[in-house]
Amino acid sequence: MSGGKNSVWQPDNNVEKERLEKLERIREKGIEPYPTRAERTHTIEQAMAAYVNIEAATPEGQEPEKISVAICGRIVRISSQGKSSWAHIEDGTGRIQLWIKRDKVGEENQSLFDDDLDLFDFVQAKGTMMRTRRGEVTVLVDSLALLSKSLSPLPVIKERRLEDGTVERYGGFKDPEERYRQRYADLAVNPDVRQTFITRARVVSAIRRFLDQDGFLEVETPILHPIYGGAAARPFMTHHNQLKQDLYLRISFELYLKRLLVGMYDAVYEIGRDFRNEGVDRTHNPEFTQVEFYKAYSDYVDVMDITERLVAYVAQEVTGGATVTFQGHTINFAPPWQRITLRDAIIQYAGIDYVEHPDAESLKAVMVKKGKHPDPASTWGKLVDSLLGTDVEPNLIQPTFVLDYPRDISPLAKKKPDDPTHVERFEFFIAGVEMGNAFTELNDPLDQEQRFLEMGRLYGDDSEESHPVDEDYLRAMRYGMPPCGGWGMGVDRMVMLLSDCPNIREVLLFPHLRERDR
Repeated sequence: MSGGKNSVWQPDNNVEKERLEKLERIREKGIEPYPTRAERTHTIEQAMAAYVNIEAATPEGQEPEKISVAICGRIVRISSQGKSSWAHIEDGTGRIQLWIKRDKVGEENQSLFDDDLDLFDFVQAKGTMMRTRRGEVTVLVDSLALLSKSLSPLPVIKERRLEDGTVERYGGFKDPEERYRQRYADLAVNPDVRQTFITRARVVSAIRRFLDQDGFLEVETPILHPIYGGAAARPFMTHHNQLKQDLYLRISFELYLKRLLVGMYDAVYEIGRDFRNEGVDRTHNPEFTQVEFYKAYSDYVDVMDITERLVAYVAQEVTGGATVTFQGHTINFAPPWQRITLRDAIIQYAGIDYVEHPDAESLKAVMVKKGKHPDPASTWGKLVDSLLGTDVEPNLIQPTFVLDYPRDISPLAKKKPDDPTHVERFEFFIAGVEMGNAFTELNDPLDQEQRFLEMGRLYGDDSEESHPVDEDYLRAMRYGMPPCGGWGMGVDRMVMLLSDCPNIREVLLFPHLRERDR
């Protein structure tokens, strides 16, 4: 519907009312404000590069060859000076100045520009490239067309230079959370945010390139699972009406990827979304992007080597070096990384040797003596994990592997040959944040079944730690699964590191938010 008196949408402020009136006036002139076609011969970046190249090839004292272009973009600046008007427009590649002269564009185009166009309208400009006396590359416009009328002004971010020479940014959304709710507007006015998601795309591309070059095969596995598993997390549940079947959004790719090793693929990986019905904070979102790989005939030591090489490669590809700055810390991704056992790390940072306290009551008692406040309902394994999270993790700024976890909290990992109470598992931490998890994978089907049953008895069906018994996965294992190493990393957290964003919401285009009335 066109707007005005018959419009479904009714503006509630004077600026929007004025723009709606302009929309009606444009239509009354016989101009379609949302035409079906646009003509573009160059992006702004291409047009500017073409002109600069011709300038460079032009002998001194001669005029550069004329270049005719048709460019499109959003108006971000307007000014009028008598019979001439000026504007800057932006597309996804850059910004350029337009010079609109009445004697070039004619009365109709000049009137459209002066009377009916506003900031943030999309336009098409045809003309020739030139450079003004002030040295700015500009399009001298021959004709101007409206491509899309903006009815609501964007929350502009402005800059002003302070007396000390620093630049202060102001304006934009008054409520920072509105940036996430209206990400489209945030992207439109904030080039730094646009750059963050360019960085994100480059991170994913670099991960894929590294794994492809390292001999892995990219695969896709189901998102809807009849049984959830592969991680300690609470799932989202749904229902298939025709099949009359309850299903779960996947919490991990793990059990399906390992089935593929049974099927004689030696090395597989997947990049995709996982879904976990858990809390939301600066490093957690209910849906997130993860990369997992599994490689036959390898163990967690081999996987540590792959991890170091992969992360250093991604950092180099995305930032141009192995060192980045994150929230004031200089992080060096170059191998080798620090390695420490979980037991030694908790002794070092919490002053507690959990091996000397092999049951929950004993461990709770020593934690209380140390001034901590353990959850009375926690199992022994969850108490150990809480010490890692509160005492160890914040101190691991440089890339660090924490090795050898208790068997009780690692149901899918293979036992250490010299210590059956611990398994060959590591997590790696950077900038005080857990980035990923890896195992020497358990491939004994009888041991795996026993682990599933033990976890069910230990934690109960309502616990995030509980692993349902996946009979199909066990059947696959009984056919024979090769020894293998497996690994998973949160892609969102990697993007946070490489773009210096302290909150996961900054690197998700549309993060999950609470309803407004809560």
